[in-house]
Amino acid sequence: MASTTSSLVGRAVVAILSAARRAALQLPGALQIPLRNIWQLVLRASSAGRPRTKGFRYLLRIAAEKAIFENQIEVHDLPPISHYWSNTHLRPILEVHGFSNPDQFFLENVKKSVLESTPGNIRILSIGSGNCDTEIRLAQSLRNDGLNNFIIECVDINERMFERASVLARSLGVYENLEPMIADFNSLKLLGPYDAVIANQSLHHVVELEHLFDQIDESLKESGRFIISDMIGRNGHQRWPEALVIVNEIWDSMPQRYKYNKQFKRVDDKFVNWDSSGVGFEGIRSQDILPELIKRFPFEFFIGYGNVIDVFIDRSFGPNLDPDNPEDRTFIDNVHKIDVSMFEKKELTPTHMLAVLRRNSYKGNCTIWNGMLPADCVRRS
Repeated sequence: MASTTSSLVGRAVVAILSAARRAALQLPGALQIPLRNIWQLVLRASSAGRPRTKGFRYLLRIAAEKAIFENQIEVHDLPPISHYWSNTHLRPILEVHGFSNPDQFFLENVKKSVLESTPGNIRILSIGSGNCDTEIRLAQSLRNDGLNNFIIECVDINERMFERASVLARSLGVYENLEPMIADFNSLKLLGPYDAVIANQSLHHVVELEHLFDQIDESLKESGRFIISDMIGRNGHQRWPEALVIVNEIWDSMPQRYKYNKQFKRVDDKFVNWDSSGVGFEGIRSQDILPELIKRFPFEFFIGYGNVIDVFIDRSFGPNLDPDNPEDRTFIDNVHKIDVSMFEKKELTPTHMLAVLRRNSYKGNCTIWNGMLPADCVRRS
């Protein structure tokens, strides 16, 4: 009874804090910034070290996370210059391996697991599914390929995002193939076995990575795959010192028009190495994702990419660059070349990855790009 009461109180607190957070997001940018700073100070006053997954400050983070995402219809929407970069520089790398984008990457690897699995109903788990955009497209593709006996269990903590997902899934005829699971993946107990587990830009929101990865390892079928597209750079999506030096050099010489921060509605004459984990869970333990995966899983596929380029194609500064402007395209091309050169010299490590992991029984090779094994992409202190 005490546990139930505590849970109800916790949900009520999160609801109140989420409402306050939503109201704050409607304020002008100049007023949002001091409120954001106060919120961060409260969260960081807890203790040094790894964030906790209980107590009032954890509820504050949950509230912030819900408020940030519950009204985001396009969760993965990025500036046009980001698509120029990915189509020009990332897509050719992916197409060598038989896919052009993350959706195709997930589909092809889920299908491999299904084909190698024992006959029967197919169970797929999606971690941090949000609006279920990827999951709905995956369901459509599987049905188009003649597969109907599957369920995609979608785990997320945000009820409002599931409401949008249900409407979209019904309209596209795949509602019966999706099973929403409102849960906190920091304390998730999985009931496998699963033919595949997918994580699309969600692991960098997880605090209890060790717990989650152990649960996935125990619940995957022997033929199953853990399929990931995620961010693996420094916590809070900050630049490590060696990357920060390069960013600052570029910053000092680039056009002033590139320095407008759209998210904070200000001009950053000097680059601010912003910690995005200070409010919700954005990048909360992103630097630990790859090391913890390496401890538990063999890799079947791994591509690591991106670093300095992130700053100039993200939501803060990316809108300043126009893919139809030759000067802007050349700038992005040159920054990309810096990343690739620094990877080859082993002076930078990637901030993004596409990866397919297997159970420990897997004895095959790992397909990689640019000679970079997973272990090579872990930054050494």
